[in-house]
This record gives sequence, structure tokens and C-alpha cells, in this order.
Amino acid sequence: MRCPFCGNIDTQVKDSRPAEDHVAIRRRRYCPACAGRFTTYERVQLRDLVVVKKNAKREEFDRDKLERSIRIALQKRPLEPERIDQMISGIVRRLESLGESDVASDKIGEIVMETLARIDTVAYVRFASVYKNFQAADDFEDFVSELRPPDTGEDET
Repeated sequence: MRCPFCGNIDTQVKDSRPAEDHVAIRRRRYCPACAGRFTTYERVQLRDLVVVKKNAKREEFDRDKLERSIRIALQKRPLEPERIDQMISGIVRRLESLGESDVASDKIGEIVMETLARIDTVAYVRFASVYKNFQAADDFEDFVSELRPPDTGEDET
């Protein structure tokens, strides 16, 4: 593993243990060249995924990009980092288990929205606003109105 500080390719593993979500190995590393210390994570990858964009462009699936977008949606929400990591790992496992190497970006968005809807409705609306490309306040209003339970017209007095 290359040292992120000096670029040395001969780094040493000082400690290995399961990560909090138990689907990755956390390794503490040391660089003898610059004495830098850093952490890496090793995860099982069932298959190489390719994202097929709406414009038919294809690009390699990037877990970090998925994680960034989810963390932005969950920013300042009361969710533990371990829970977020578990959610992201679950989404990736679900994508890998679809049986296809090519995954439409729409499918990824649907899975993320479905997961966020179960965990945090505010994050769900935040993610949807970007994913569905809301242009005006009315777009938010229409979307949120779909989340509310239907009004039965009965007074609860």
C-alpha cells in the first residue's frame, strides 16, 4: 500500500481488526520512510459494477461517490456513523447481488431512496431533491405531500 504522505510503496501493517460493520477489515499502517501512520479498509467485492448513466455513458461504480451523496443527505441528522456505514454496505451488497455487472444509475437512486425512506425522512427528501432534480419549492411541496398519510376527512375530537 502506497503511503499517502510520501508515496513510499513499502508500508507496514501494524494492526488489523474487523471494522465496526464487520464487513470490512480495518488496517493501521506505518510508513518507515516518513514515519506516517494511516488507516486502510479492505472489503469483499463480489463483482465489478459498471454504472450506466441516463445518457448511456458507462463508468466504474464508485463506493466513495455513493457514500458522499448519502452522507450529504444525512448531514446533521441523528444517525450514528456505524449505522450509516452499515446502510452503505447493505446498498452495495444489494447492487452486487442483482446478478448484473451493469447497473442503471436509476436503479441505484431507487435503492438509495428506498433505504433512506426507511431510516430518515428528512434525508430521504434531501436526496430526492437532487436525484429527482427539483427546480422549485413546488417540487418539494408535491413530493412531501406524497409522504403524508391521506386525510380521511374525519375529525379526531
